[in-house]
Amino acid sequence: MSVLTPVVATGVVGRVNPVAKLLAAVVLAIALLLSIDWVSAGTALLLEALLLPFAGLSARQLVARTAPLWIAAPTSVVAIALYGRDGGASVVEWGFLSVTEGSLALAGAIGLRILAVGVPGIVLFATTDPTDLADGLGQVLRLPARFVLGGLAGLRLVGLFMDDWRQLALARRARGVADSGGPVGALRRFVQQAFSLLVLSVRRGSKLATAMEAKGFGGDAPRTWARPSSFGLRDGVLVALGVVIAATSVTAAVLAGTWEFVLA
Repeated sequence: MSVLTPVVATGVVGRVNPVAKLLAAVVLAIALLLSIDWVSAGTALLLEALLLPFAGLSARQLVARTAPLWIAAPTSVVAIALYGRDGGASVVEWGFLSVTEGSLALAGAIGLRILAVGVPGIVLFATTDPTDLADGLGQVLRLPARFVLGGLAGLRLVGLFMDDWRQLALARRARGVADSGGPVGALRRFVQQAFSLLVLSVRRGSKLATAMEAKGFGGDAPRTWARPSSFGLRDGVLVALGVVIAATSVTAAVLAGTWEFVLA
């Protein structure tokens, strides 16, 4: 099953209104992006880990869906440790590469922050059906129906990209242009196939937009919704948890003396 496919809601979080998940994720992200320090990010990540059993994801599903983060975080740590802002005592010096205590602290803060911001976002939306999210945006947040329905249609098409890519690769292989030229040829084929996918996506999007306009989805009249979306106590609790985690993380960083407001 594709990682883009929503998981059937089995946990407490899975049955929460998608708008509540969105608000909780946004609150956490804003709080963690206001400072670059390891205390606030580490505190948030620890508190988030305590809530993961309630998300309704198995260990295998959790690892599969957060795999990009486990690649991005270490990569960022290494890059910032080597090329980040120097400060404090020198740890390693080799040619133009310099690792200091300051660059190591910055690298650790960035790595933890990537995980602290990314994990809740992925976990919260792994159990969210795009149609439910659109219902919530239109009924709870009162966003314009034209914008919501257009976004939903586009999101539905994202899952087709992987199938289109595989079909393009098979078509090129059938024509005998998929295995030649070495690394340079592989790069050229990748660019050509990516351009083909772009053209195919633009054509499909244009046809979908025309079809939606013809069916009246672009009108300005108030719309009705087939499935009601309500915001209840359970949803408010999740948003409150997001606020508590964010406030606790900021407070811990301030008390530890590591808080550095990025806009100051």
